[in-house]
Amino acid sequence: MEHKTENLNVLAHEILPSPLTVKETLPAASEVAAAVLEARRCVRDILERRDHRLLVVVGPCSIHDTDAAIEYAGKLKQLARETSQSLYLVMRAYFEKPRTTVGWKGFINDPHLDDTFRIEEGIWRARKLLIDVTRMGMPLSTEALDPIMPQYLHDLITWSAIGARTTESQTHREMASGLSSIVGVKNGTDGSLAVAVNALRSMTKPHRFLGINPSGQVAVIHTCGNDLAHIVLRGGNAGTNYDRDSIAACEKSLREAGLPTNIMVDCSHANSNKDHRRQPAVARAVSRQIEDGNASIIGIMLESNLAEGGQSLSDDLRYGVSITDACIGWECTESLLRELADRLSPALAQRAA
Repeated sequence: MEHKTENLNVLAHEILPSPLTVKETLPAASEVAAAVLEARRCVRDILERRDHRLLVVVGPCSIHDTDAAIEYAGKLKQLARETSQSLYLVMRAYFEKPRTTVGWKGFINDPHLDDTFRIEEGIWRARKLLIDVTRMGMPLSTEALDPIMPQYLHDLITWSAIGARTTESQTHREMASGLSSIVGVKNGTDGSLAVAVNALRSMTKPHRFLGINPSGQVAVIHTCGNDLAHIVLRGGNAGTNYDRDSIAACEKSLREAGLPTNIMVDCSHANSNKDHRRQPAVARAVSRQIEDGNASIIGIMLESNLAEGGQSLSDDLRYGVSITDACIGWECTESLLRELADRLSPALAQRAA
């Protein structure tokens, strides 16, 4: 009589192509790879104070429609050219979404938005979109959620987020220590700085952990640490944390931990009280601190889409509207970023001086 003790709750194992196979089929051409390296250099220079511009990570809460993403990228590229003296724009291309309980897990998991979970198709389509947008001239950001996915996509990413739900995860701290992109680490959902500071201390150190290599084999991954990891303040259960006192407290915590005082402010999530219409007010409040001489704030994050608001999954989706967190629309995004570029120009130039 057989006594089975494993895979009791597993229905099937679906074999995926290796990361190497995907990259050989959809390669990052030399000009695409060069664009990614140049974008990473620009962000590194901002963090190390060789570039006075403000880093702005902006775009849809999540990608669910590649046509809309391409249209958004075209608009953002034009705006990036026109504000390039003060701002460095990086487009959000978030394909994975953490869920508090259940729900749509993102484009890679479910590209057809219908619980068919065609993950292989999601990987192929996500990679193609990243290549297409990079070729247009827009640097890209994402949230690093599944620890295997960076092997498929990360050669095309300039900036990555470790989200509030995963900042405390050892798996994600180890993964971040080996990412080739710059990494922004969000404070915990309770608003705690200690979790994020501990995460930063961990991510900057070498690690050894289980993962997959480019051929898809299980391997022990040896990392050297990510020296460009920085904190992202997104508020928490106790309220917002973008005000002057919160910024000063964050600076103090970073200095005491021996970490660079590089701070990005997420204008969405708890900092906007989950009201997308408050994001411009948060951005302006942060801008005033920079105008008054704050030198630690190196960036902001905005959730923005072609059209304002949000919508639930249905058979009749409105084009350019988020199906996860509600976003500000393009007109608001454009006017806000033009305003910030003009307002911040003297203060940012003073940073350079």
